[in-house]
Amino acid sequence: MSGPLSGIRIIEIAGIGPGPFCGMMLADHGAEVIRVDRPGGQALVGDPAKDLLNRSRLSVIIDLKNPAGIAAVRRLVASADGLIEGFRPGVMERLGLGPDVLLADNSKLVYGRMTGWGQDGPYAHAAGHDLNYIALSGVLDACGRAGDKPTPPMNLLGDFGGGGMMLAFGMVAALLSARGTGKGQVVDCAMTDGSAVLATMIWSLRSSGRWNDARGTNFLDTGAHFYDCYESSDGKFISVAPVEPQFYADLIARLGLAEDSDFHVQNDPRGWPALKDKLDALFRTRTRDEWCALLEHTDACFAPVLSMAEAPLHPHNQARGTFIEVDGITQPAPAPRYSGTPTALPVPLAHDAERMQPIWAALGYTETELETLQAAGVIA
Repeated sequence: MSGPLSGIRIIEIAGIGPGPFCGMMLADHGAEVIRVDRPGGQALVGDPAKDLLNRSRLSVIIDLKNPAGIAAVRRLVASADGLIEGFRPGVMERLGLGPDVLLADNSKLVYGRMTGWGQDGPYAHAAGHDLNYIALSGVLDACGRAGDKPTPPMNLLGDFGGGGMMLAFGMVAALLSARGTGKGQVVDCAMTDGSAVLATMIWSLRSSGRWNDARGTNFLDTGAHFYDCYESSDGKFISVAPVEPQFYADLIARLGLAEDSDFHVQNDPRGWPALKDKLDALFRTRTRDEWCALLEHTDACFAPVLSMAEAPLHPHNQARGTFIEVDGITQPAPAPRYSGTPTALPVPLAHDAERMQPIWAALGYTETELETLQAAGVIA
């Protein structure tokens, strides 16, 4: 592997969603991530090779209901810098793989725990999903248009922004601490906490009186005419977001509206609905491509709203290599980029006994022991 995390070994106890996303981020950036799957485990998508969240890892199947399987995981973790798991609180402890046990085996271990509600608190042991976590953090209530119910932003804010990405950051921070102090620790990552942190700027605006709790009435939540999406004459959409006055002036001038005094007052919410109606009528007079010809590559803060089919084909994304194709599957490239330790091209999840063989050997397993474990279905 290559990338800034090269030389780091992470053991990932298989899960779905935010845990695998954390593992993907660490693997994308050079860590050796060994994914421990359970016999008969279900993939998020029908074809495991197409589950992009699992890319660039080595998978080994271990029966966690068998004491010999637990012993094998403990040996793996003893050789690792970190572990990530996404079970409800207490499950790893009941398996015999809790932090007290694994940190006793490996005092430098960073033990990453991914949950929705956190390791403690009244909700800690209840089931939930992204939508519930961002509902409790206050983020969901702010998503949506005026007069409508809250709109779920897919599962991006809880699972991936407040969950997987937050845990990846926490793992790297704790790994740096362990490198300096020689002591590992537990990273308690809750998607409720993480999604709340993502909204820090909105809390700042609210504290200064610049944010209204009524959704769809603020300058960043579709309340303002200058920060929204509009339909073009061909049924496609464009986005405009000139928040700063100089960029707003550039957009208004390019739209031929500089002489319309109604547009001279940008930040008075009382005028936003009428100005939005005017822009809506104007943008419906041309196709999306025609608006691109007029507004792309300017300071008007403009971009076409692209579908997932269109985004990989856009010239900017192609120039940047934002999307790549691996084994015929289009997917986002690793990000961010590094000048000195570039990342490798992602590869599909590997079930590779030959690659695991030297790892098991380094942990003290003989070929006979491995054959016995494999024959018993403990390791596959």
